[in-house]
Amino acid sequence: MTDEKKEKTRKQKMKKILVTGTAGFIGSFLAKKLCASGCEVIGIDTITDYYDVSLKKDRLTQIAANDNFQNLEVDISDRAAMEKLFIDHSFDAVVNLAAQPGVRYSLINPATYIDTNIVGFANLLEGCRHSRVKHFVYASSSSVYGANTHQPYSEHDNVNHPVSLYAASKKSNELMAHSYSHLFGLPCTGLRFFTVYGPWGRPDMAPMLFAKAILAGEPINVFNNGNMARDFTFIDDIVEGVARVVQKPAEPDFQWNSESPDTATSYCPYRIYNIGNNKKERLLYFIQLLEQNLGKTADKNFLPMQPGDVQATYANVDDLIRDFDYKPDTPLDVGVKRFVDWYLEYYTK
Repeated sequence: MTDEKKEKTRKQKMKKILVTGTAGFIGSFLAKKLCASGCEVIGIDTITDYYDVSLKKDRLTQIAANDNFQNLEVDISDRAAMEKLFIDHSFDAVVNLAAQPGVRYSLINPATYIDTNIVGFANLLEGCRHSRVKHFVYASSSSVYGANTHQPYSEHDNVNHPVSLYAASKKSNELMAHSYSHLFGLPCTGLRFFTVYGPWGRPDMAPMLFAKAILAGEPINVFNNGNMARDFTFIDDIVEGVARVVQKPAEPDFQWNSESPDTATSYCPYRIYNIGNNKKERLLYFIQLLEQNLGKTADKNFLPMQPGDVQATYANVDDLIRDFDYKPDTPLDVGVKRFVDWYLEYYTK
């Protein structure tokens, strides 16, 4: 095959895509974006009651009008159901956004993380392997950086010290993906998301918790006495990054050195990327923006650092810029306003 033909083959569009977790925050936005770009999207979700089921169903309603979208109620931890899914459909790419989320919840219900984030992930890898999927993309998390305090966090840093089971499960996903990339040549790309926020977000996350409490005149819990910082990344920036990654399967890094192994690349088709706003913002500033947009001052209940939490997150996105010519850039004040506008419309209608 000539170099020209190889390049043309590499750039062929992923047309039929499986997206897991389509009733979720990121999954619903991604499915909608992929449909708009002309892809056929098969979505799966079990619509668990971890949080408000009606919110999840309303997210799906936003996508349902697309003729090129179909949602199935399939549990990724159900091996037989997953085997049937991959027999019934031939996917060009698979994007795994289904997971049991939440750092603090992992302290009280660890088994859920094993079932969904480990067993379910393995079922997806098996499905991709046997059906010759061209690209497996999956959500990792900034949580994998754990006890590492070197910032901004780089994909090339060591991440062997998770501080929560949720983080450990995401690190496990990266390791499992590498083994399938090595053994079966499956192109795998892991994406470490940084504090995603925006309209249709999760009710268990700070933006929704804070907005609800502020409007109700109830105190908000501010951990580590307010000395927290996050790399807040707007939902549109996240899905733009994911959509670009999907269309460019991971390739081997021929400069990879086994004597000085790079954790973000490999000799096999395997890559890891951060997707973050590349800007560390104080939590108290985020709260201030919420207060301004809601027109109410928050009653703050300052508390110590919680188990499994980290003081700050901050993404290095140099690799994302280099390989995809893309950098998330929605300013926090713009994103918070868009979130509050949606929140007021959705919850006060």
